[in-house]
Amino acid sequence: MIPYDIAWKNHRLNLGHRTCIMGILNVTPDSFSDGGQFFNAQHAINRARQMVEEGADIIDIGGESSRPNADAVALEEELRRVVPVVKELVKHINVPISVDTVKAEVARQSLEAGAAIINDITALTGDPEMAGVVADFEVPVVLMHMKGSPRTMQNNPAYEDPVGEVTAYLEKAIARAEAAGIARDKIIVDPGIGFGKTVGHNYTIIKHLKNLEALNVPVLMGTSRKSFIRKTLEEGGRIAPMTDIELGTQATVSASIMGGAHIVRVHDVKSTATTVRIMDMIATAR
Repeated sequence: MIPYDIAWKNHRLNLGHRTCIMGILNVTPDSFSDGGQFFNAQHAINRARQMVEEGADIIDIGGESSRPNADAVALEEELRRVVPVVKELVKHINVPISVDTVKAEVARQSLEAGAAIINDITALTGDPEMAGVVADFEVPVVLMHMKGSPRTMQNNPAYEDPVGEVTAYLEKAIARAEAAGIARDKIIVDPGIGFGKTVGHNYTIIKHLKNLEALNVPVLMGTSRKSFIRKTLEEGGRIAPMTDIELGTQATVSASIMGGAHIVRVHDVKSTATTVRIMDMIATAR
């Protein structure tokens, strides 16, 4: 794993010395993985504090579902869901708060409230003002690959070279961010597992993750509870319980770490902390 040091304001991420864990906090009523159980603001705050205690290095708050065929959320509704949680959470935790949004105004108000990272699944293409907001606040940004949009991305996605095409897309996204004034040392890339990819595409990208090292920026992997794991486990008509899907998640986390991922984005921080500790020892063993 290539080391990177991201320092800004009162935060620092020493990426590459050990794998960092980003805990997922969905403040949506329609999340595919947690059933909207943290939609209530106080429940969300309690859950975030628990994840930090379990080992989360970053908390990633999302107020709009990005599952396939998800409906768009109005700006005011997303602000109502996200900003109050950020404002309250910064009083209770010291780790950076990331906001998963494609809207520049949500990013702006969240950063003003104390958020420290923007996670944009459109890689700054969804809102023409997003890049300027990130540049103005001088915060890290996660640029993700997605083929299409959440409403269309799983409509027969096709690639001639999945790894090469994802890498080329992210290379252009990095150049776009730098042209907008975002420092390269604050850029993180995400190959977008599950976003416009078949089951086979996802496994191919995980297997060849080291190819992304050529981009010379940290890599984030978000495989947690994705449908490709469920589909794999449900071959033959069986129904996969969440416990099995979580075990599958930990397998993909392990493979991602061996492939050089710097950050893993997960729902189950406690289990992942154990996986990370062991896999980091294996990855750094002589």
